[in-house]
Amino acid sequence: MVTNCKNTVQGFKRFHGRVFSDPFVQNLKSSLVYDLSQMPSGTTGIKVMYMEEEKVFSIEQITAMLLTKLKETAESALKKPVADCVISVPCFYTDAERRSVIDAAQIAGLNCLRLMNETTAVALAYGIYKQDLPTPEEKPRTVVFVDIGHSGYQVSVCAFNKGKLKILATAFDPEMGGKDFDERLVKHFCEEFAVKYKLDVKSKPRALVRLYQECEKLKKLMSANSSDLPLNIECFMNDIDVSSKLNRAQFEEMCADILARVEPPLRSLLEQAHLKKDDIHAVEIVGGASRMPAIKERINKFFGKEPSTTLNADEAVARGCALQCAILSPAFKVREFSTTDVVPFPISLKWNSAAEDGVSDCEVFPKNHASPFSKVLTFYRREPFSLEAYYNCPKELPYPDPTIGQYVIQKVIPQASGESSKIKVKVRVNIHGIFSVSSASLVEVQKSEEEEESMDTEQSTEKEKENESKMQVDQDEQKTPGTGEQENEEKKAGTEEMETSAEEGKQEKKSDQPPQAKKAKVKTKALELPIENNPQWQLANDMLNLFVESEGKMIMQDKLEKERNDAKNYVEEYVYEMRDKLHGIFEKFVNESDRDALSLKLEDTEVWLYEDGEDQPKQVYIDKLVDLKSLGQPIQDRYTEFEERPKAFDELGRQLQQYMKIVEAYKTKEEQYDHLDEAEVQKVDRMVNDVMIWMNSKMNQQSKQSLAMEPVVKTTEIQAKTRELFSTCNPIVTKPKPKVDLPKEENPSEPNGPVNTQENPEAQPSGTEQAAADGAEAKPDMDLD
Repeated sequence: MVTNCKNTVQGFKRFHGRVFSDPFVQNLKSSLVYDLSQMPSGTTGIKVMYMEEEKVFSIEQITAMLLTKLKETAESALKKPVADCVISVPCFYTDAERRSVIDAAQIAGLNCLRLMNETTAVALAYGIYKQDLPTPEEKPRTVVFVDIGHSGYQVSVCAFNKGKLKILATAFDPEMGGKDFDERLVKHFCEEFAVKYKLDVKSKPRALVRLYQECEKLKKLMSANSSDLPLNIECFMNDIDVSSKLNRAQFEEMCADILARVEPPLRSLLEQAHLKKDDIHAVEIVGGASRMPAIKERINKFFGKEPSTTLNADEAVARGCALQCAILSPAFKVREFSTTDVVPFPISLKWNSAAEDGVSDCEVFPKNHASPFSKVLTFYRREPFSLEAYYNCPKELPYPDPTIGQYVIQKVIPQASGESSKIKVKVRVNIHGIFSVSSASLVEVQKSEEEEESMDTEQSTEKEKENESKMQVDQDEQKTPGTGEQENEEKKAGTEEMETSAEEGKQEKKSDQPPQAKKAKVKTKALELPIENNPQWQLANDMLNLFVESEGKMIMQDKLEKERNDAKNYVEEYVYEMRDKLHGIFEKFVNESDRDALSLKLEDTEVWLYEDGEDQPKQVYIDKLVDLKSLGQPIQDRYTEFEERPKAFDELGRQLQQYMKIVEAYKTKEEQYDHLDEAEVQKVDRMVNDVMIWMNSKMNQQSKQSLAMEPVVKTTEIQAKTRELFSTCNPIVTKPKPKVDLPKEENPSEPNGPVNTQENPEAQPSGTEQAAADGAEAKPDMDLD
């Protein structure tokens, strides 16, 4: 960040799903050290130097690079491939921003099982380990989570029962975080240094980055100390050292307006959840900025209770994501814990209508509605129609465009009778918090005979009720009674309404039911309809594929670059290592002329590495290393031989001693070896004498040889001689003694039965063997000894 600040990218999470012309992007542009640029599609890109070329990468590509690095880190630690992941996003992310992050995961080759709101991840990390949560029948435990990170402030209130958590409400200030306090400090010191040292800090990006880093350190120190603290930076700008000081009281006074923004989201949270301060069981705080005493004081004052810091402030979100990933992945067995999130902004649908000035709209998912969730809308139409989804609270939205997307329901045709067809449209907020029109079907009515039109309604209602129950795929307890809107289309009988539970079907069934209904025979058939999805933000498939391909190439380029760097590092390591050893442990093993030649070569290579050899292909470094080793390896080998040779001679001598003792024992007619063949023992004797002569000869020659010359005998030769000795002598001297069977005498009159006169007592059958011989069943697990 300091030495290569223009090419080191940070804080780009804020640009997901935003066009370059977005006022938010334009406002931040001036405070960034790196350059932003407009992509051909109008979105925000980041301009960097890559492979000595100026390149513009999309935010999705930059995030994919970060995810790739995280993936590599995880794979390196786990020693296995990683494919599944859960990624956290701020709870105030809109549909466009969430889609952008999903695209980034796809570019990185990761299967994102869930985009998880950061405060929800914290709640899961908190709740899954709690053993004392109330049972599902009892009143839930209500906990508030406050997350003040580097660039955002989020709060959520969560209801816990055993095995489940339910987010009740969320509130946030996307413009407040630790960075705002850093910026206030940077601004203060920039002004001070301009007066004190006549320095324009903002004119030098590197100096500005260093000041940001020092201000962040000072902020952390002030959280622990209330006394005056120094800020010193050496060679800050133009070789000038700068210094200043500040204390916590001055800092809090400087940031009074930022600290005043702590309370409003907390108040909003309780209002949304319809809770009092007394209903809150605990307040958990996480995020780096939550360590500031002034923030803790304000949270304490608001809730009237000390905020708890039991969770790891920096890792709580990542731990929650890891737990969620383990729960969702089939590869792990984890305690079941269900998580119900909320929709952060109310979502509405609008469509063209014959009545109501040509446009109808309806709120499908109100603010803090449970998520993930599906609802079914019923329309009566004779031709294809389109729906537009949008956030209906533009003032609350931290995003300039409230539009989510347009969805065209295609291939809609009237019924055979010419009436409008009944179209059931399923809308969904999925596990990522992304809205979609997930399916549409046309309910085709097939009459077997003529009957009154009202019958269609009743019979199809039964079928709808059946289908409806199948479509409610999420949490039963969160099914809400549907609201409806009506309009006249054909014969003033066309109806458009939302259905979210089977209750409406029951209401329809009760009204206007004709007496002849029981005689009717009506069949309905649901036909799936194609949907043309046009989300406001979505990478085109061809662009996504291009980015995936580009990421693959960059990963391969990284691999090649790493191999090239490794090859260069091996040369550098060899130069330093060999130079030290030449005047150290290798000194006795090289003559003066060879040492001088190698020292000169090492020195030349070092100079070459920092000049012409700074950026060479991998093969050049490999060849350089081979060239150096041609001089250095013989010295290394002589040293290794000197270290290993005595051990090899010791092992050979030990074996010779062993076989000599056996030969001597045979000659003195010891009972242990009297069964051995005389000719074979003589063969061992000759072999031992020959090897002994060879060993003594080589040891004498080697003792007279200079250490700087090639050894007379190598360790491998000694080891080969040891193996040869063992393979020849060992089978002879370890030959087993033959068993001698004496004749048995049986005397039936003896009370103890037959006498066993075998010389080897171990050959006597055990009780189990005898039982088996007599036909009795022997226990297989019995010890036969």
